[in-house]
Amino acid sequence: MTLTEEITLADAQGKRVGWRGWTALVVLMLPVLLVSVDNTVLSFALPDISLSLNPSSAQQLWIIDAYPLVLAGLLVTMGTLGDRFGRRRMLLIGATGFAAVSVLAAFAPSAAWLIAARAGMGVFGAMLMPSTLSLLRSIFTDRDQRRLAIAVWASMFSAGAALGPIVGGFLLEHFAWGSVFLMSVPVLVPLLVLAPLLVPESRDPHPGRIDPVSIALSMLTMVPVVYAIKEVAVHGFGPLPVILAATGILFGILFVRRQLAAKQPMLDMRLFSRGTFSGALLVNLLSVIALVGFLYFVAQHLQLIVGLSPMNAGLALVPGMLAMIISGLLVVPVARCVSARIVVPVALAFSVVAYLLVPLAVGDGALALLIGAFTLLGIGIGAAETVSNDLILASAPPAKAGAASAVSETAYELGAVLGTAVLGGILTAAYRTGIVLPAGVAGDAADAARETLAGAVTVADTLDPATAEALRTAAAHAFDAGVGITAVIGAVLVGIAAVIAATTLKGSRTAHAEH
Repeated sequence: MTLTEEITLADAQGKRVGWRGWTALVVLMLPVLLVSVDNTVLSFALPDISLSLNPSSAQQLWIIDAYPLVLAGLLVTMGTLGDRFGRRRMLLIGATGFAAVSVLAAFAPSAAWLIAARAGMGVFGAMLMPSTLSLLRSIFTDRDQRRLAIAVWASMFSAGAALGPIVGGFLLEHFAWGSVFLMSVPVLVPLLVLAPLLVPESRDPHPGRIDPVSIALSMLTMVPVVYAIKEVAVHGFGPLPVILAATGILFGILFVRRQLAAKQPMLDMRLFSRGTFSGALLVNLLSVIALVGFLYFVAQHLQLIVGLSPMNAGLALVPGMLAMIISGLLVVPVARCVSARIVVPVALAFSVVAYLLVPLAVGDGALALLIGAFTLLGIGIGAAETVSNDLILASAPPAKAGAASAVSETAYELGAVLGTAVLGGILTAAYRTGIVLPAGVAGDAADAARETLAGAVTVADTLDPATAEALRTAAAHAFDAGVGITAVIGAVLVGIAAVIAATTLKGSRTAHAEH
């Protein structure tokens, strides 16, 4: 049976679920909520972490990126293992490990410790996310119900992102920054209790053998490539990132060749020959780069330049997060009637406008305009990701849902890495180039002020009032100038995503055209 025939038969046999299926969806949203809260909280906690642990600019990026880097390297492996051994089983193992390592992160005494803990969270997080999305594919076999379930899944990411700054802000104002990691425990304990009761186990009925070589090749592909991107972002072009990228590409070629030659591959490469699948993946990748890049600079601008507390900074972004949730849900009935090649580009046009408004917002200090820009960004990202995630799952047979979900999550996490490493790296480089230190700031203090915006704010607190104000002004000007450059690049990336959607998603409303 061909891939197209497998998918067509599965959709034709799809049955509508009752209350138990929707209750299972609620349980599966717990880890999704946790991961999205964790990502947003970390962005807002970064200034406090910087002041407490005094990380370098490279360590700042690693604190954020260690988790998605490890996650990206293991997602395909964990998704495939979930197909073989049971997706619910992988979910429960991942939840237990994630909660335990989160406690270690909460009490990290140094930046290096926190980076290591974040990497450990990535190992168990790789078991969580493909499991949630692939279990949705096995529970909701009816296409219309599945589209709504995916909209809820995507909206929960947005809800968590909206909730994260508020809850995290409260915690950061009343407790140490480590408290933001302890939130995982009360979220994951109910999952461990309820999932065995409500979520049915599912797996590939005809799994292939475990292929350690393919597992190693997948990791050797992802990790060097992502590390190369980070090196370029932090240190610029040089021999090391070129060697790393070439190494990753070489192992990637070997991985693809092995999958094409295998009778039962770890990852079915036929999926990538489908325009809808590949196009939706790229839309997801670029959309997440845009979202994470925006959050990276707006969190620092609101707290370190505007002077808002973490909670108030989080509240300022709630309208954008709510817009992301609402647009993700409202696009469901629209997607039934309007082609994806129209819906997604129109949605992403809102996000392009949002990025173009950013230089005006930070330049004039217009907080309302910045909030409005993030709201437009949320409208576009929320609608585009709901449609693209639905198309990704609909393009894979149910037996391979774990692998397909893992590829989708790999694009998401790689986008998170790129959003911070590329857009964050460009912003950091622009800041270092543009800052002009006032007289009286020299030596180690000058080095710290040039390194990061948080470093400049910390140094300013040790200076006399006049010099401190001059340093804060210079740092704010350099940072916001860098934000303007970054925003233009972000708009270009979103525009590219819109073009990809218009040219690869065909005219299919539900991906049946390709079935």
